[in-house]
Amino acid sequence: MSVLHVDSISKSYHGKVILSDVFLACKLGEIKGLLGRNGSGKSTLLKIIFGIEKSDFKFIKIGGRHIKNLSEGRGLINYLPQENFLPNSIRIKSLIALFLEKENRDVVLKNPHIVPLLDKKNQELSGGEKRIVEILLIIHSKADFILLDEPFNGVSPIVRDYIIDYLKSMKAKKGFIITDHDYKNVIHLADTLVCLQKGVLKAIASHDDLLDLGYLTEASLKALKSI
Repeated sequence: MSVLHVDSISKSYHGKVILSDVFLACKLGEIKGLLGRNGSGKSTLLKIIFGIEKSDFKFIKIGGRHIKNLSEGRGLINYLPQENFLPNSIRIKSLIALFLEKENRDVVLKNPHIVPLLDKKNQELSGGEKRIVEILLIIHSKADFILLDEPFNGVSPIVRDYIIDYLKSMKAKKGFIITDHDYKNVIHLADTLVCLQKGVLKAIASHDDLLDLGYLTEASLKALKSI
């Protein structure tokens, strides 16, 4: 089974340690939840894994293949950034043709959330509509491993629930690392959890660990367990 191994990632900025010797592994068929407070370095970590952010040191491999940069990870790792990334002046059906291999286009073109948008240009879409287009393009790319940074940003509760179910349905084919400002979405979706705190990535064995780390309060943990 193919596994994404991330090891010894270190990143400092103006003398401040952002990431300290981070180790992370994600296998095909797994949704890995990445937790951490705002500014803890979650997005930085995902960008380093993808290859668009420099690090002081990193070692990334998939199977036996060492991934040194963005080019070497192309077709193996893909990344959904927090910010909208699709060009505005192109119709959605054309964007699908540009971004996806022919064998992966039909499933997106026929998606019930996408069909009403096909003849619209990206700037004509709402924030939630843009997000679901972007998510489906990234998920149905050739990459085996998908990094999702704030995928639920700007989407309605109905679309959020649809995305959660969709990710679960695609899990058998892909490996996912996901982070979101609403930790409840991540916790309930993920098979395994890690938490980034003060530059160190820590494995989470139970929700009580999040209380011990100070990530959750007693009240928020109680509310989480009641859902």
